[in-house]
Amino acid sequence: MRRDAAGGSCCQFPRVVQFDLKATMVLNPVISKLAGKLVVLASASPRRLEILRSAGLRFEVVPSWFKETLDKGLFKAPHEYAVETAKQKALEVARRMPFKHLKTPDIVIGADTIVTVDGMILEKPVDKHDAYRMLSSLSGKEHSVFTGVAIVLCHEKENEEVDYQLVDFYEETKVKFADLSEDMLWEYINSGEPMDKAGGYGIQALGGMLVDTSTLPSCSDNLPISVPTQPPSSSQALPSHNSSVRRPSSPCDIQRLHTQITPTASPALKVKREDSESESSQTLVNSTSKHTDNRKVKLHDNATLPSITRRGQVTEPTRGDLERICELMDGFKASKALFTASKLCLFDLLHSRPGLDAAQVAQEIKASAKGTECLLEACVSLGLLKSIEKACQKPVYENADLATDFLRSDAPCSLHGYLQHCNETMWPLFSHLESAVQEGTSQREKAFSKQMLQETSSSSREGKLRFMKAMHNIAKITGKTIATAFDLSTYKSACDLGGCTGALAYEFAEAHPGLSVTVFDLPAVVELNEFFHPQHPDNRVSFVAGDFLKDELPKADLYILARILHDLPDEKVHILLSKIADACTAGCGLLLSEIFLDEDRRGPSRGLLQALSMSEGKQRSATEYSLLLKSHGFITAHIRHTDNLLDAMLCIKA
Repeated sequence: MRRDAAGGSCCQFPRVVQFDLKATMVLNPVISKLAGKLVVLASASPRRLEILRSAGLRFEVVPSWFKETLDKGLFKAPHEYAVETAKQKALEVARRMPFKHLKTPDIVIGADTIVTVDGMILEKPVDKHDAYRMLSSLSGKEHSVFTGVAIVLCHEKENEEVDYQLVDFYEETKVKFADLSEDMLWEYINSGEPMDKAGGYGIQALGGMLVDTSTLPSCSDNLPISVPTQPPSSSQALPSHNSSVRRPSSPCDIQRLHTQITPTASPALKVKREDSESESSQTLVNSTSKHTDNRKVKLHDNATLPSITRRGQVTEPTRGDLERICELMDGFKASKALFTASKLCLFDLLHSRPGLDAAQVAQEIKASAKGTECLLEACVSLGLLKSIEKACQKPVYENADLATDFLRSDAPCSLHGYLQHCNETMWPLFSHLESAVQEGTSQREKAFSKQMLQETSSSSREGKLRFMKAMHNIAKITGKTIATAFDLSTYKSACDLGGCTGALAYEFAEAHPGLSVTVFDLPAVVELNEFFHPQHPDNRVSFVAGDFLKDELPKADLYILARILHDLPDEKVHILLSKIADACTAGCGLLLSEIFLDEDRRGPSRGLLQALSMSEGKQRSATEYSLLLKSHGFITAHIRHTDNLLDAMLCIKA
């Protein structure tokens, strides 16, 4: 059997006709249920479009933005990689459309095709030599072509959230190449066809000459139209923003899909398909949908505004565009103004003595009158302070709500310590960002003198305390959200690995009265935790000194990893997860808290900007973390995308 680069099986012309007729017959009961439904293909593949159109399906095309960067080493079998990529493609489109296209699809179809030989997955070649390497490895051999398919069913709820139900399967096709001569290889490579195709060939075109035709099945063989060779994996939670994702555990075939599509459809979801081969994003947005009311009008208003360039013609920039660019250009100035005001304890001063004028503030913080006035006015413009005008008097200043809640050092949700860390450590590092990007390494040695390295290093007492204050601030801000993200009533003991000051541990103890928590961190950290203890410490929180990469871990029902994995290189990540897995019995939990990147790695910018520090670790999406933990025997049970600084994931030891 032959296959095309898009994942559709194809043979000679009569075989294609047979496929189209058979597909139409099998899919006809389903297609009748899709009348008035918004069906979306998350791919621009011409062959996939041809297959669906031949089956009589009416659909729209919205190519997925998902970057195919999944770690292949985390998958036990090649088809799992193809299925997971197809799933992420479909989910990305399903989540993007309500916001970017202003309508929610009913069904999104995603697919991915890979070529495997000798246990290796072959992707698209990067150059001609890479194409030669791939094709020569296939010469004279039988190899497998896996196509993973994911179908996402979207169900809108009254609160504008969306439930996603996923059906996935895969199909394997065996292909054998003839013994290829050097001349034939290079003739095909120089045609340019291999460069955008998985495995370096497209069998529906010139690549057909590479196949050993004696191995092709006869036209009487059944074509794999709908029934998968493998039922979907067991039910598991999928990452989503403010939505729940459910996955059926029964086999996914056409009959299953037929029964899941309801015969009734809201008239608002009836979409008129354009006659053109592929609609533009503007055409898609203008289609009738539930979300076209006020937001559609707003989009049309914006569409009339001139843009910077269009088809090479320069027009006047919009005010909004300029403001956005200026915000980005001046962002470093705003950050440094915030850091400076915090370092000078400006917000503490105005909390204890509100209503001071610039001269009085300058005297208190021992700074120049001019400099202080400029700093105060800048903080007012940033919304951190309020300026109060009085008749015939100089303006006086007081804290805005942001400063009261987050910037004074004694606020319950204070970020004062973290701001110090940013000013003393992160600011110098990011001053050398050009070198960091060019070299791909941390710039600590360039950013700090030897004396400063000693002072800022976590090996010095001052450096440790400053770092611990920063981590304490983040834990206080995020602690309650993380501690209450999931029902942990089945766990009696927890171990917070790298728990620093214990701020997070105390939040867990408060949220779960039946839970005792052990904080496990380095001896030097445990020695200094007395600076951060609450006045009335909870006796269910204890501290144990040790190195979680070297020493035996305390026994617990639940292990907590908050802001740990993103900072470790891969080898240390696997060492730590292996140690946790060894310490766990079946049913034990692992609660992970990190910034979860969007699946298309387009946000949140906070996580992507943090990665520019070029630490040894890496930022990951929820799916990447889930697959990473799965490779160590942990099954993802729940994922929580929060409105706080960190997200959370609960996994269970299988």
